[in-house]
Amino acid sequence: MISPDQQRNDVLTRLSRSVVLLEESMDSRLVAGAGTNIGYAITGARDHAGIAAVAGGLVVRDNGVRAAGACGFGADAGIAKIILTASKFDPEMRCAATIRYSDAVRCVLEEMFLECCTMDIRGQPPGVSTMDWGVASCCREGVPEVIVAPGKTPQTAVIHLFGENPSIVAGNIIMLSNRIIHIEL
Repeated sequence: MISPDQQRNDVLTRLSRSVVLLEESMDSRLVAGAGTNIGYAITGARDHAGIAAVAGGLVVRDNGVRAAGACGFGADAGIAKIILTASKFDPEMRCAATIRYSDAVRCVLEEMFLECCTMDIRGQPPGVSTMDWGVASCCREGVPEVIVAPGKTPQTAVIHLFGENPSIVAGNIIMLSNRIIHIEL
């Protein structure tokens, strides 16, 4: 059995490796104005302290994607909420990333045969967080690989990608990046 400290170290190591791959290969146009990040939870995480993410997220710097800070636990409450909500429906889905939304990006993700769901905020009950309700509404029959969050403005619209680990999520972002090279976003 793996100790809690070993598991936390493994989560940080795997997340950090994926961040390096994203820095090397992610199209900078996928960085969302509302914030881009990737997070990875320990098994059975119950709050944001059990989820590692990039402090400050992923940003565009020097014409490329760069981590604003180091990977650490409790670094991003927003990505933690997304992962915690999804993991209630499928405990194996412990990783998520948020990228920029555009119709072109959504079309390419669908062409990649990833299961996509769009949040419909019209049915949101009052007093419930849009993100919690929206992610949960898309996960009733299992966690899709992609959830589109239209947002109230184009600047707040994002896409969430899900997977069992950061290698899967980063791999999908890199495949997407390779497919949008000649597409105007």
